[in-house]
Amino acid sequence: MMAYLSIGSNLGKRFDNITNAIRKLNEIFKTRVKKASNIYETEPVGNKNQPAFLNIAVEIETELSPLELLNEIKKIEYQFGRTPQQERWGPRIIDIDIILYDDLIINDAKLVLPHAEFRNRRFVLQPLADLCGSKVDPITGKTIEELLLHSEVEGKVVKTELEVTLEPLRLEP
Repeated sequence: MMAYLSIGSNLGKRFDNITNAIRKLNEIFKTRVKKASNIYETEPVGNKNQPAFLNIAVEIETELSPLELLNEIKKIEYQFGRTPQQERWGPRIIDIDIILYDDLIINDAKLVLPHAEFRNRRFVLQPLADLCGSKVDPITGKTIEELLLHSEVEGKVVKTELEVTLEPLRLEP
């Protein structure tokens, strides 16, 4: 199964936080990061009184169910010091969201797929367009590129010169 994740950081060493999160994603059993987008510096949403974010999207291949993947992502965020009580739209060392998981539509108390807000977030749409611009949102029927072009969401999203290097495929024991 293919899934697309959004990763962001605006505290500490933002680039290191993102690369370490990608490394941790690669450590999840039967999961591998296949591609990464460009890295963008973005204005915060909601609470504007905080540092700018670095954001990236990654394509992963996984044999985990969406809920199993979510649980593993929450463990990674917890390892970085994130807690469920953190301020919504507040500063964070790491934020990892499942945006798309194949073409699944899930509306559950624990997980909503596609991500409920991604169509309104330029900081998610721009990196996602780098990876899968022609992928169709299963709810709206629009491609990621179309969603980005017609997005009315404001906020600066600037491509950086930073690049992540994906680790080579690890062999399962």
